[in-house]
Amino acid sequence: MSALDLAGQYVTVAGLGVSGVPAARALAGLGAVVTVVNGSDGERERAQAAPLEELGITVRLGDGDTLPEGTDLVVTTPGWKPTSPLFQAAEAAGVPVWGDVELAWRMRGPDAPPWLAVTGTNGKTTTVRMLAAILEAEGLRTAAVGNIGVPLVDVVLSDEPYDVLAVELSSYQLHWAPSVRAHSATVLNLAPDHLDWHGSMEAYAADKGRIYEGNTVACVYNVADKATEDLVREADVEEGCRAIGFTLGTPGPSQLGVVEGILVDRAFVENRHKQAQELAEVSDVTPAAPHNIANALAAAALARAFGVRPQSVRDGLRAFHPDAHRIEHVADVAGVAYVDDSKATNTHATEASLAAYEHIVWIAGGLAKGATFDELVQKSADRLRGAVLIGADRGLIREALARHAPDVPVVDLDRTDTGAMSEAVREAARLARPGDTVLLAPACASMDMYLNYNKRGEAFADAVRTLAAQEQ
Repeated sequence: MSALDLAGQYVTVAGLGVSGVPAARALAGLGAVVTVVNGSDGERERAQAAPLEELGITVRLGDGDTLPEGTDLVVTTPGWKPTSPLFQAAEAAGVPVWGDVELAWRMRGPDAPPWLAVTGTNGKTTTVRMLAAILEAEGLRTAAVGNIGVPLVDVVLSDEPYDVLAVELSSYQLHWAPSVRAHSATVLNLAPDHLDWHGSMEAYAADKGRIYEGNTVACVYNVADKATEDLVREADVEEGCRAIGFTLGTPGPSQLGVVEGILVDRAFVENRHKQAQELAEVSDVTPAAPHNIANALAAAALARAFGVRPQSVRDGLRAFHPDAHRIEHVADVAGVAYVDDSKATNTHATEASLAAYEHIVWIAGGLAKGATFDELVQKSADRLRGAVLIGADRGLIREALARHAPDVPVVDLDRTDTGAMSEAVREAARLARPGDTVLLAPACASMDMYLNYNKRGEAFADAVRTLAAQEQ
């Protein structure tokens, strides 16, 4: 039973898609008079609109700028920028704007499960899935939800009696979610991303930091990323809520870290100044790349904040297997490893990916989203055996390589068709030596060439398999 009463209220939903459609259905179920507006009007949008219209929901395609007359509330899907004319009109009319996450939070019933929430520039989905695996190993009824693909609106209306939810939240979602109050939460890391949406790094960080507001038990931060600790210091939390750090080094009191290949807890133990609790071995984490160990520590911290036993942390991490296109080993061909990290769509993620291997032929490029690549190339130059560049903004990476790694051979593929990946893999194989890793870590978005990063990763894997077949 929803705790939110919107009966008879005129609610405008901004956008269709993964979260807009369930939000519209849920609002109609609450008795609201619902209008969905969407800027595009194509075959896909019409297919999404049809079942909503059968429920009596008005769907207005091809006009996402005009606020329907009489609107009492706007509920937006994550992709819509705060500067959109629709929201400017809502502000002028004094109409509140909620995100789909805010709607879900307000719809929760009296026995709603607590949220363990995760955000950050990179690693969110992996950490949330790790967390869910740990909670399941403890025997808790849980689900990985939110930005991970399972709409929170559907979850809060479910009859499933969850004990706790592992919730991934994007900066877009947090921007429109002022009331959300998690049991415990983490900001994994902060690096420039989506600045075209937020307007500045300061605004982006502030939206990420909303995840700590009102936390009741633990605010988990990254010791190696001071900006995340600063967000904890600035947060208004419940009395008694603790700041818990995670580090790849030896942990201090109130931290989780790594000692001689062991993940240890010095936060949720009886005497954190003198004691440490073994949780798992580094080898229990797949893959055991440094940034993935950090993800595991963050997940463990949130689970321990919820009272999960040490052995469940170990069992959950052992049971976890990462999603596709995240440092995914595709094949070994002629002594060279081919690794798909197509999910590395920004420089921060790519830096972590490059740091996991010693000698690399790097396949990179796509849509830069306003990013610069000098710092990334500077930090990674000594690992590069060569680089193969694809995509619309490959020139930016080429120029950074020329400035900071002039001795690294570069192949610049002057094509943006989907077949470019096969040529990229062939060129990378030519540059690689036995023992090297050919790494697809684009540092860019995919939409100049592919529907999404998944399709880009699949194209890479297909090209590698073709190469392997030719080598036989």
